[in-house]
Amino acid sequence: MPEPRLATHVWVGAYLRRLSLQDIPAYVTAHGDDTAGAVIVKLATLDGKAVAFSREWDLMTGARRWATLAEGPEYEVDARVAKQRDFDPDLWVIELEDRQGRHLLTEMDG
Repeated sequence: MPEPRLATHVWVGAYLRRLSLQDIPAYVTAHGDDTAGAVIVKLATLDGKAVAFSREWDLMTGARRWATLAEGPEYEVDARVAKQRDFDPDLWVIELEDRQGRHLLTEMDG
């Protein structure tokens, strides 16, 4: 039986609220499909570096997990995210800014 999933816009709203409660600035820079769009989260650490995360299936457990899509200089991460967005126009992109590298993804279900 497939894992039940929230509509993307509901998950994004909850995630942005959770980030706000932790004083982590976050912005939706690409609004994808409200119901089933995939999400990339880009974290800029404000030192010229960034990391982007996307959801993937863990083939060993059958669960979905957040995995690193790209990491390094921010301009390289931006280029990788742009390439993914060109490939998938339904993709959401959320950008965070946090010097401590907090993203709260491991605390989010769905």
